[in-house]
Amino acid sequence: MSEQFELTILMPCLNEAETLETCINKAKTFLEESGVNGEIVIADNGSTDGSREIATRCGARVVPVEERGYGAALIGGCNGALGKYVIMGDADDSYDFLHLMPFVEKLREGYDLVMGNRFKGGIEPGAMPPLHKYLGNPVLSFIARLFYPSEIGDYHCGLRGYNREAILGLNLVTTGMEYASEMVVKATLNHLKIAEVPTTLKKDGRSHAPHLRSWSDGWRHLKFLLMHSPNWLFMYPGLFLLAIGLILTIVIGVGDLTIGNVGLGVHTMMYAAAAMMVGVNLVMFSLFTRTYARITGFIPAEKKIDAWLDKTSTEKGVVIGLLLFLAGLITTIVAFVIWGHTGFGALSPERMMRITIPAMLLIVIGIEIIFGSFFMGILHIKHK
Repeated sequence: MSEQFELTILMPCLNEAETLETCINKAKTFLEESGVNGEIVIADNGSTDGSREIATRCGARVVPVEERGYGAALIGGCNGALGKYVIMGDADDSYDFLHLMPFVEKLREGYDLVMGNRFKGGIEPGAMPPLHKYLGNPVLSFIARLFYPSEIGDYHCGLRGYNREAILGLNLVTTGMEYASEMVVKATLNHLKIAEVPTTLKKDGRSHAPHLRSWSDGWRHLKFLLMHSPNWLFMYPGLFLLAIGLILTIVIGVGDLTIGNVGLGVHTMMYAAAAMMVGVNLVMFSLFTRTYARITGFIPAEKKIDAWLDKTSTEKGVVIGLLLFLAGLITTIVAFVIWGHTGFGALSPERMMRITIPAMLLIVIGIEIIFGSFFMGILHIKHK
């Protein structure tokens, strides 16, 4: 598809007859007054209220998108856009299509993604539900910045501009509302040049309920953030549990631990061992995900972890697992010998559990590492 315009103003649409004409007219006014060579594209997601006819009558180009969903509509619209740059915004008259020049200027400066920030530009009373304004957006934006470091303050602003070629190169695939997160996450992971400009949000002009579903769409955003960050989902919690469990197991293995008026004994040691086993599992899941990512490319490579994975092999993992298993087996034999010296009678639980819990722990972790190493090897098998 040859490039014909500098800018495409893209609006996803599903039954927006009440506000669509207003949005298109504002976008047309911006193009005329700014002198930007552009087009207006309506990515129609199956409207039945005459939205397509309104768009055509107002001079916009309609790109029909059969697959339902916010993300699906924007992906289809982006594929059909003729502009070098794209500015996307909802067709509900909540975003300001009259003042898009800050986005265009940043794009002309070479930024690949330019995000609007409603919290800096101003949110009209009633334009954003309190749940979204004070909990949903701030919390999800904070988590996103923690997992994927960036300076983006409003991760879910629906008014944003981007270099079409750069964003198409990210191969965005989510079809729902989480598309907004996917774009910023993958742009950050792939080190695209990102900027942010203030924008405003006003109460939308439609009478029907919004397409956004607070809890279900919020969960989809959070799930996306977690699933594309194996470090925060698996590795960091796993290492934390592993470290806490190991420290407690070693300390209590020597003798009871007293903290203030609280005494920690073999029962705490049992839970510490469970924490270690869960920790090992989570670390293994992180490595599985990284191995899968190297093959599929669903997230970019992480040099340190991938360099370590290059040095590992199924054989090395199996050897480590076998050594741990044997250590646990030997410890079990020691416990059995001690039991034998008593004539296989009653034993002191406090004494023996300090031996049998580490023995069980070594055996279980050894087996997990052995089979986990085989699974990582299976992930590397190339199928033609």
